[in-house]
Amino acid sequence: MKNFTEYLWFNTKNQRDYINITPEIERILHKSGIKDGMILISAMHITAGVYVNDAESGLIQDIDEWLEKLAPFNAHYKHHRTGEDNGDAHLKSLLIHHEVIVPVTEAKLDFGPWQQIYYAEFDGQRKKRVIVKVMGE
Repeated sequence: MKNFTEYLWFNTKNQRDYINITPEIERILHKSGIKDGMILISAMHITAGVYVNDAESGLIQDIDEWLEKLAPFNAHYKHHRTGEDNGDAHLKSLLIHHEVIVPVTEAKLDFGPWQQIYYAEFDGQRKKRVIVKVMGE
């Protein structure tokens, strides 16, 4: 089995942002030369996440509003006693999760018809990275 690793870096302008990274993942897959296996995409920060869903702007707004309802910004999180102010970002990350694994078949991401890979940022405006690890033959 072969392995190939590359990192993506993000520094969003907004505190919360949702970035379609599918083209970057496809570029890394092609660069890896792996034709059959899997690809792991994992946010390496505890206030970000990676998910697979539809690339539709209304849905992205719905996801953002849903997360804000479940884990709203709140000045009274116990986490803020440490001097931080991003307790909601940690909770949003738990809801989205930090990684996905996508099958690779015939050198392509083996997706359903509408699936895309997104990087979700919940505490932006600083440099963060995502590991992309392709494994297979």
